[in-house]
Amino acid sequence: MIVLLGLLFLVVPIAELAVILQVAHGIGVLNTIAVLVLVSVVGAWLVKREGVGVLRRLQRSVDRGQLPHRELVDGGLILLAGALLITPGFLSDVLGVVLLLPPTRAVVRAAVLARVRRRVAAKVTGRFGPVIDVDEPPGRPPHWRELG
Repeated sequence: MIVLLGLLFLVVPIAELAVILQVAHGIGVLNTIAVLVLVSVVGAWLVKREGVGVLRRLQRSVDRGQLPHRELVDGGLILLAGALLITPGFLSDVLGVVLLLPPTRAVVRAAVLARVRRRVAAKVTGRFGPVIDVDEPPGRPPHWRELG
């Protein structure tokens, strides 16, 4: 894991710098800086807009007595997208915008929730015991099922 993080912290900045230099060579330094600043400003606005929408959905879920797991993951993904958009660089900007798109975010959210469910199931039940289904409607007892 440490090796992966080390490579990430070395490779990503070098790739970002290479892309910035290529863009600056093509459109000029000032235009490149202007584009990076513009993307950061527009990205911040988009993150705010999407974040407010997620907060509304989160509040509706809580008001209905449901566990807001999807909304919490969406909030985390939007926070990550905001961090990527504020970071100077075109590659991080593209990834940030992709995470802000609801269809793409839904795919990533499904993968994150599946991973969390697997990890919780493995830790809570020792891999093969009962697991609470978090998608159960409110007001009903949790549905227990066996993992196999």
